[in-house]
Amino acid sequence: MVYSSLLFIYGFLPVSLLLFYIAPKKLREPVLLAESMAFCGLFSLYFLIFMLIYTAVNYAFSHIIGYLRKSEKLAAVPLAIGIIIDLTAIFAFRTKYFSWLHSILKAPESFYPVGISFFTLAAIGTLIDVYKGRISADRNFIRFSLYIMFFPRLIMGPLLRYSVFTKLMDGRNENLTNIGVGMSLFIKGLAKKVIAADNLYMLYTAAHSTDVGEISAATAWLGVTAYLFCLYFTLSGYADMGTGIAYCFGLRFPQSFNYPLMRTRIKYYAAHWQSQIIQWLRRYVTKPLYSVCSKKWLREIVFLGGWTLFGFWYTVSANGAVWGIIMGTALIIENHLLKKKIMDFTGIFYTFLVVIFGTVFFFGDDLGYSVKYLFAMVGGNGEIADVQAFYLLKSYVVLLLVTMYAATDLFRNMMMRSGKSKVRIAVAAASPLIAVAVLLLCTSLISYSGSSDMLLIRL
Repeated sequence: MVYSSLLFIYGFLPVSLLLFYIAPKKLREPVLLAESMAFCGLFSLYFLIFMLIYTAVNYAFSHIIGYLRKSEKLAAVPLAIGIIIDLTAIFAFRTKYFSWLHSILKAPESFYPVGISFFTLAAIGTLIDVYKGRISADRNFIRFSLYIMFFPRLIMGPLLRYSVFTKLMDGRNENLTNIGVGMSLFIKGLAKKVIAADNLYMLYTAAHSTDVGEISAATAWLGVTAYLFCLYFTLSGYADMGTGIAYCFGLRFPQSFNYPLMRTRIKYYAAHWQSQIIQWLRRYVTKPLYSVCSKKWLREIVFLGGWTLFGFWYTVSANGAVWGIIMGTALIIENHLLKKKIMDFTGIFYTFLVVIFGTVFFFGDDLGYSVKYLFAMVGGNGEIADVQAFYLLKSYVVLLLVTMYAATDLFRNMMMRSGKSKVRIAVAAASPLIAVAVLLLCTSLISYSGSSDMLLIRL
C-alpha cells in the first residue's frame, strides 16, 4: 500500500486521523506508532517484522555507544558494528549479491523493505551523533521507533536528524488549519504522481521499448526527457504527499524538492533536489574529510567522492556512481567558470544538458546501454528523427509543455508578486473546489488503471 492507492486515500488515512484526534494527547504518540506499524504490516508481515527488528537493533546500539562514549576507542567498536549492519541491510535488499539472505530469513524473493535507503541513513546518522556526543541515546523507545518507521516519511523522507525530529514532535500544532494545509499538499503530490508522472512514464516506455541500436535521436531525447520529469514528479509527488500527511498530524516537515529543474545553475539544481540527502552527506562524509584535507584539489576529490556516493545511494550500481561523478565534475567546473559572463545567459541550457546526460545513467540497465543511448542522442544511429518520434511528439507535446511549466516556480512567483490582487483572491477562493476536482480526477485515473504504485527506483 502506497500513498497513491485508493485503500490509503479513502481508508487508512481518514481512519488514522480519526483515531489520532480522538485519542488523549498523552497517547497520541503511541497511536502514531501503532498506525505506522499497521502501515508496514499492510505492505507485508515480513516488512513489519523486519522494521521492528531493525528498530530494536539500532535502539540497542545507540545505548551501547552512549554507555561507552567516555572511551572513544571502546565506543567506536559498537558504532562500526552498527553501521556495518545498517549498510548490509541496504546491500542485502538492493543488490543481487545477498540473495542468500532471503532464504535465511525465509522471506519471499519479492520482499523489499520500502524506504530502506532513507531510514538506514537516518539510523546511521543517529548512531554517529550519539558517538560524537551531539545527542544522548533516547530512552523513549516509542519515539525512537517513530523516527525510524513514521509512515508519512517512510517512503520518501524527508531525511531528518534525530534532534530535529524530536523538536518537531514536541512542537506539534494539531488543528484544523494544518489539516487543511496538509490535505492540499497531499492532493498536490497525488496529482504530480497520478496525472503527471504516470502519463510521462508511458511516453518513456514507448521510447525505451525501441532497440537502442535503432532509436532515432529525436525519440531518444523524448525518452530521456520524459524519464527525467517522470522521476521528478514521482519522487516529489510522494515527498509532497508525505509532508501533507505529516501536516495533518501537526508536524511541519521541510520540503525535499524545491523546483530543482529548469534552473540557471547546476548548483541551484543540486541544492533543491532532495536537499536533506546532500546535507546528510556534507555533515557525515565530506565535512569530516575536509578537516584533514588542506589542499584545494584534495577537497575537490572529496567533493567528487561525496557526489559519487549520492549517485550510488540512489541506484546501488555503477550507473548511479557515474551520474554522481558527472554531477560532481560539472559543479566543480561551474565553480571555476562562475565569474565568466557567458554563464549569465547560457546557464539554463547547459544545466539542462548536464542533467539530461546524467539522467541517461539512471534508467540504463548497465553502463554499456547508457553509452549506446548517449550515442543515439547525438545521432550516432544515423537517424535524427523518424515516424515514431513525430507520433510521440504529437501525442505528448501538450503533456510535456504543461509538466515543464509545472516543474518551475513561475506560477508560485506570480502569485507571490500579485499581492492582494483580485487574481490571488479568486485563486484562493477557488482552491478548495480545485482540490476536490483534482482528487476526483486522480481517483478516477487510479480506478481505471487499477493502481498507481509505479516506482522508477527502489529507495
